[in-house]
Amino acid sequence: MGSGAFALVLALALAACVSPAERKCLLSGSWRSDTGCRMVVSVLGEDGRFSGSYLPGPAAGDSEILTSPLEGSQQDAGLVPQPTFSFTVHWRLQGSEAARTTAFLGQCYVGTNGEETLHALWLLREAADSPAEDWKATRIGTSVFTRIK
Repeated sequence: MGSGAFALVLALALAACVSPAERKCLLSGSWRSDTGCRMVVSVLGEDGRFSGSYLPGPAAGDSEILTSPLEGSQQDAGLVPQPTFSFTVHWRLQGSEAARTTAFLGQCYVGTNGEETLHALWLLREAADSPAEDWKATRIGTSVFTRIK
């Protein structure tokens, strides 16, 4: 066996031995949540900052929500294979200037099958008309995102 063929076989064997926990999880790309929302992380900088867009799914029940910008940051995937992340979505509403913002906080996991998932906790904040209305202006929930291939 030539040295080139041996190197190829060795590289393939080593790649197959990498456990899922050692595979890096990066946020760049397209994701779908367990409620049908779609997220696209289009720019992932070397410093971990990212931007993209978010479109709510049918579970949101609000057809006036437009594709909205998102911005966030991811822990350095070079240091940890399953990084934590955070991002905010500033909702754009058709024909409305109403203020809504959602903050997401979570972690990117690589399963035993190599599939990446994002597990996130979110807080949705809507503008309140007065301090007396403040109690009902924040909602909390969780989402699980899988990569769209």
